Amino acid sequence: MKDKRTYINKKEHGEDMSHENESKIDTTPIQLLTEQYQADLWEYKKRESLYLETENKLKGTKQIVIEMSSTIRELKTQNDNFQAEIARLHEEIQLLEMQIKK
Repeated sequence: MKDKRTYINKKEHGEDMSHENESKIDTTPIQLLTEQYQADLWEYKKRESLYLETENKLKGTKQIVIEMSSTIRELKTQNDNFQAEIARLHEEIQLLEMQIKK
């Protein structure tokens, strides 16, 4: 029985016959990390999309509120003008009624 491996061909002399320098890389952890990274990235993209959608809705709502508030101010000013005109007309009516009674 041979204790050591011997080289049969001259060509094999440069090779490591023990194969102790060879190592097998277990890629399972890397694959798991890659899959987890892809899942996390997908979740991030979904959340970012939701954030952008919500931000756009908020900006649109804010613009609507600003426009409505300016419209309300204009209507309030018009209402105040109408109320003043109504009060003036009531005074004129009272004056005319007083003139009629005399």
